[in-house]
Amino acid sequence: MTRIRKHRDIFNRKDQAEKLDALKEKFGPDQIRGPLLELMKNAYDSGFQHIRERADNGETGVNLANAQSFLTDEIVHMLYDVVTDYVYHLANPTKSERLCLAAFGGYGRQEMAPYSDIDLLFILPYKKTAWSEQVVEYMLYILWDMGFVVGHAVRTIDESIRLCHTDLTIKTALLELRYIWGDRSLYEELSAKYERKIVKGNAPEFTEEKLQERDERHKRLGDTRYVVEPNLKEGKGGLRDLHTLFWIAKFIYKVNSLNEIVEKGVFSQDEYKEFQKAEDFLWAVRFQLHYFAGRPEERITFDVQKILAEKLGYTDRPNMSGVERFMKHFFLTAKTVGDLTRIFCAYLEEKHKRKPIRLSNFSFRSKSIEGFPIEGSRLSFKNVEEIREDPVKMVEIFHVAQKYALDIHPRALRMMWQNLKLIKGRTRNNQKANEIFLEIMTFKDGPGFALRLMNEVGVLGRFVPDFGRVVAQMQYDMYHVYTVDEHTIRAIELLSQLERGLLADEHPLSNDIIHKVLSRRVLYLSVFLHDIAKGRKGDHSILGEEVAQKLCPRFGLTSAETETVAWLVRWHLLMTYSAFKRDLSDPKTIADFAGQVQSPERLRLLLVLTVVDIRAVGPKVWNGWKGQLLRDLYSRSAEYLLGGQVKYENSYHVDSIKAELKEALPEWSDKKFEKYTRRFYNTYWHAMPVEDLVRNALMIDLADKYNDNFTVNIHIDDFQDISELSIYTQDHPGLFARLTGAIALSGASIQDARIFTTKDGMALDSFRIQDAEGQVFKDKRKLEKLEQNIRDTLSGKLRPREVFDRRRIKKLRTDVFKVEPRVLIDNKASNTRTVIELNGRDRIGYLFDLSQVLFDLKISISSAHIATYGERAITVFFVRDIFGHKITNEKRLELIEEKLMNVLTVDN
Repeated sequence: MTRIRKHRDIFNRKDQAEKLDALKEKFGPDQIRGPLLELMKNAYDSGFQHIRERADNGETGVNLANAQSFLTDEIVHMLYDVVTDYVYHLANPTKSERLCLAAFGGYGRQEMAPYSDIDLLFILPYKKTAWSEQVVEYMLYILWDMGFVVGHAVRTIDESIRLCHTDLTIKTALLELRYIWGDRSLYEELSAKYERKIVKGNAPEFTEEKLQERDERHKRLGDTRYVVEPNLKEGKGGLRDLHTLFWIAKFIYKVNSLNEIVEKGVFSQDEYKEFQKAEDFLWAVRFQLHYFAGRPEERITFDVQKILAEKLGYTDRPNMSGVERFMKHFFLTAKTVGDLTRIFCAYLEEKHKRKPIRLSNFSFRSKSIEGFPIEGSRLSFKNVEEIREDPVKMVEIFHVAQKYALDIHPRALRMMWQNLKLIKGRTRNNQKANEIFLEIMTFKDGPGFALRLMNEVGVLGRFVPDFGRVVAQMQYDMYHVYTVDEHTIRAIELLSQLERGLLADEHPLSNDIIHKVLSRRVLYLSVFLHDIAKGRKGDHSILGEEVAQKLCPRFGLTSAETETVAWLVRWHLLMTYSAFKRDLSDPKTIADFAGQVQSPERLRLLLVLTVVDIRAVGPKVWNGWKGQLLRDLYSRSAEYLLGGQVKYENSYHVDSIKAELKEALPEWSDKKFEKYTRRFYNTYWHAMPVEDLVRNALMIDLADKYNDNFTVNIHIDDFQDISELSIYTQDHPGLFARLTGAIALSGASIQDARIFTTKDGMALDSFRIQDAEGQVFKDKRKLEKLEQNIRDTLSGKLRPREVFDRRRIKKLRTDVFKVEPRVLIDNKASNTRTVIELNGRDRIGYLFDLSQVLFDLKISISSAHIATYGERAITVFFVRDIFGHKITNEKRLELIEEKLMNVLTVDN
């Protein structure tokens, strides 16, 4: 039994026994249930509160888990005694009227969280009897009435052993079975049979089963420990990985605690200390997580991270918030768990399960390859002295493993992990080491596995200390799904897949141009370094440029290559900014972007970098609409850089577009076509592709035919993951704002909007919309609701403002994030329009409120572009005054900024 500090403060057996005796004197066996329930509940609640006070006062996590288990033991003892000695007392029990109570699961390990299930096994000698059924039922109902979730089983010894042969969960449960109370001989008989019939001779099979179970669990939960809303219990690097380690050790070595395996040589004393620190931390977090949720919650979601950080004493630092410090500690702990469990499980795998399957692409007749010994088809070191004499080998072994598709022996991984401090300045500046690292980075069959293993072991962060600074670095927002190091490695993996043609269908343009870049080294290193300065004080792009200028020569790049990598790191967000936050039909957008890029080679590199950067943010961030915007920006900028001019708005360009449209409408007469085109101002003709112009023409022609002053057309574009919503109706003040409200109420998210008025007083508003997940909005019922909402809003039947006000009362997950409101008004970004950029909290009706303010200020919107980043929305309006001019009056600009800021600050 684990020793509990000041256990009487948690549960005083003497006091509770006296209270129970008083109940027995007052109530008979048939009347005692209610008073007993009240007594036990009060005893448990008092102990529970005392443990919570210990948690808030900094008690270690494992001690808390032991204390919670102790409290549960005492409650179960007390209940069992009163039921068997008083309620259903047997004066002369038969051999079959025996019962033993044992714990399994976390309860069996004496590790319980505040709201853990109570896992109980009622052990019977033979079959159930009336007495045993009465006792079990009485106990369970009391425990359930106390609010516990009880995972229980009532089995004989033989039943338990038989089920172990077919059920891994039961086999594992019995492995950590612990006697609580009752007939101890039943527990001992079951334990002896389990050892004899289940454990003996079956260590390799059990080890393999548990490792496979672990791998399947990791795969189910995303197979990464660096997701920013991790599962504390089941996730990679979490408590379940520690449990797996314990189960295997217990099965093989018959140990009851992990400190006993140090003497077996599996863990060193230092490794065991690391394990204890990790276990203590994870349990401390789990206790606070359960307390906050008031239930068995295991996921560290955004809305609880800040609270956990405060509870556990993480305060803000100049370059990192308290919550980011807490989560970095969590991820580093998960990494430590990964290091320890990998070393432990691989060590056991080597000794207790069948040999790994040998790979067919390499002959194992040789006992070494490129100077590295081969043991059991895995690369290793001759001894630890080898890496102490030449630490470069700690880099080289990953490249050799990479080239020959070999695993690295667990003993070699352990040697590196224990000797990371050998990687110092001399090794980092070694020419051979840097050449090897660059070969690892640009390996044509994919560098991801080697880089990820280097990062897991710690070699990558030691060899490139700037990268070490971003290991386990998270960003406290709902946009970035992974830590910075995991995001970077995923981006490099995507780059390799792109280069090997594996993403050709999704990224046809990038797939084509990646083979035209002049330097693969530049491309791969720019991806590796693009976020290298995140978490530092200042702009990470500017600081990253400085890091690139320092590191690239070390890696062996030429001065020209270094300059290009540094430029790409400095401007790696430029293409995203221009494509998603600017109007690509505006000539100045293209001229400004191309002027910054300056060369076709930089443009190619920047496009590929941008694509893999966005794709690596998270699984639902990329969509076809973003791809189309990037392709449009690339093609228009490429034309500009090759000597062409941005020809929009000149008469030749308008005439050529009209000619394309006429060709696409062969049934239209010249007179009809001429009459139609005279309706629109020149700005209309360069604002969208010809295929969109064709659809609009057919829609308007149909409206004319039936004299319909309200027409809606929806075009589904699955490749771009976008639905194009076009509305043709009588123009009137506030139309755009009302339309945005109707669209928001339908569950659609606006990505882009363009507003046109015809010379005869009609309005043609075009929206590109998606669903809340960033996918094409095409559900039939939702589309019908969308059209009806538009009609009802324009008729006055539906009032978006009232609906939004009611919905804002509800608290959202995003409310935990602070979004800095910002209004930027730019009269240089466009030659003909004022550009207003807004940064605020994303919410339903956000665009409606902004549009309404602009309408109230008598400002005409010509286009709107919306990009969302988790909880943050960036909205860009291209606007004019009521006379069609830029807005230049300073006082008027100040009023616009003030009114818009009022909308943004309401949400904070």
